[in-house]
Amino acid sequence: MTGNIFGKGYWALVLGASSGFGEATALELSRQGMNIFGVHLDRKATMPNVERIIKEIQSMGSEAVFFNINAADPKAMDKAILEIQDKVSPSPGGLSVLLHSLAFGTLKPFIGEDVLNPSQLDMTLNVMANSLVFWTQKLVSRHLFLRGGRIFAMTSSGSNRVLPAYGGVSAAKCALESHCRQLAMELAPLAITANAIRAGVTDTPALRKIPGNEVIIEKALSHNPYGRLTTPADVAQAIAALCDPRAHWINGNVINVDGGEEMTG
Repeated sequence: MTGNIFGKGYWALVLGASSGFGEATALELSRQGMNIFGVHLDRKATMPNVERIIKEIQSMGSEAVFFNINAADPKAMDKAILEIQDKVSPSPGGLSVLLHSLAFGTLKPFIGEDVLNPSQLDMTLNVMANSLVFWTQKLVSRHLFLRGGRIFAMTSSGSNRVLPAYGGVSAAKCALESHCRQLAMELAPLAITANAIRAGVTDTPALRKIPGNEVIIEKALSHNPYGRLTTPADVAQAIAALCDPRAHWINGNVINVDGGEEMTG
């Protein structure tokens, strides 16, 4: 069993930190004493929300270093990692958590008039799945990821269900789950675990972009044993719990955080 990865000097890197699961997890981990690196892609109109998140993290006594970049751009990734290295290297702690919560893909059908084209499919897979591998490769190769660290990636029930115009994102979620399994195996010698987190239906900006989201919400409300939707806070608290050193043997899984919604849906 590895030691505690919370506390002064320890850092979490959250990809997709400005809303939804990323925002909630960044705030929850900062409550546990962790410093936060946040990667997000926001225009001027939504920057006030990013600034609010940073202030909330700082108000809890943690550091917050945010990068407004395309998380799948290799050059932007390299530049951010250099800054991460500068912050982490002198620290008595280090980088111990990586959360992949990027929800940026093209929602179009495979068949019809306005269909998903090759570049849109490639972009969706690269941002929502492959970027997890590339960030992890760079962090591990630079020895920035601490032994006993945790990798989490946000998947969804769309990985094994059919939804209108969701084919590209569904493929990305399947790939993301596969990437987690592979990373779990390859990183085991470093005692770094990798798990996919499958949240129940959650009212986030990403959900609202899916065609027919109203039906998805209505169905989830009728099936969830708790009679409510999952919240970002539900998921963030579960991720924080999985960072406990006593959870070190949970590895390579798709973990449902949904109040029982998956078993009844």
